[in-house]
Amino acid sequence: MLSDMEVKKIEKLCLENRQNILRMVHGAKSGHIGGSLSACEIMTVLFHKCMKHSLGGKDFKDYPTRDRFILSKGHISPLYYSVLSQIGFIEKEELDSFRKLGTRLQGHPTLWCPGVEIATGSLGQGLSVGCGKAMAMKLDNINSHVFVLLGDGELQEGNVWEAFMQASHRKLDNLVAIIDRNRLQIDGNTENIKSLDNLGDKLKAFGWNVIEIDGHDINACYGAIESAKSYKNAPSVIIANTIKGKGVSFMENNAGWHGTAPNDEDFEKAMKELC
Repeated sequence: MLSDMEVKKIEKLCLENRQNILRMVHGAKSGHIGGSLSACEIMTVLFHKCMKHSLGGKDFKDYPTRDRFILSKGHISPLYYSVLSQIGFIEKEELDSFRKLGTRLQGHPTLWCPGVEIATGSLGQGLSVGCGKAMAMKLDNINSHVFVLLGDGELQEGNVWEAFMQASHRKLDNLVAIIDRNRLQIDGNTENIKSLDNLGDKLKAFGWNVIEIDGHDINACYGAIESAKSYKNAPSVIIANTIKGKGVSFMENNAGWHGTAPNDEDFEKAMKELC
C-alpha cells in the first residue's frame, strides 16, 4: 500500500498527464484522447513507483538490468510522452511538438524518442515482442521485468492469443501484461464487435496468473503490479477496468472520443474540469 502522501502525489501527476494529453491533441488537431485518459493511473503508477528505469534522460540502453515497457496500444502516445517528460527522458516543452513533421514525438512511439524500447502502433504485436524480450532476459540471467500495455479492442487480434500461449508455455514469470479494459474501441463497444467476456476466465485457461482491478484506484494499481512482479512460474496479466475518457465528463464512455481532437470550445470545457 502506498501512503496517503504518495497517493496524493500520484493523483497530482495523473492530473498533469490528463492536462498534457488534452493540450497535445488539441495543439496537433489530431491524436487519441479516450484511451490515453483511461490508462493514466496504471501508467503513472507503473513508471513512478514500480519500474526500474534510468532517470534523468540517460541512454537507457546503458542500463541492461532495467525493466522494459512496451506500449502495444501505440496510439495512446500522448500519455506515454507525458509520463516520459515527468521522469526526465524528454523536456516538458517538447510536448508541444506532438505529431509535427520531423519531430521526435510522432503519433505512434518511435525509437527517435528517448525512453522508447520499440516502435509500436500496429495493434496485436506488442505482446509477442514482450515474449521475445522476456525470453532473452531469462537467457541472459537478467532479473528484471517486461511490462506490456494492451488495449482490450486489440485482443481481437489473433497474434495476441498466440503470445498468451507462448508466454505460458515458456513460464515467463518476468512478463506482465496490462489490459486497459475500457470496453470501447473505435467502432463502439468491444462486446458488440467481438465479445471478450469472460476475459479473466479465458486468460486463466491460457495458464496466466490473472489479477483484476479498478484501473483508476491508485493503490489497486500499485498492489497489482507489485503482486505480478513477485509471482513465479507463470506470466501475470492485470485486467484494469477503466473508463474511456476518464476525467472529462463529456468524453467518458463515449467511443466518439477515441481518436477525435477537441475543438477550442471543447478544449476549454475539458481543461476547466481538470483544473
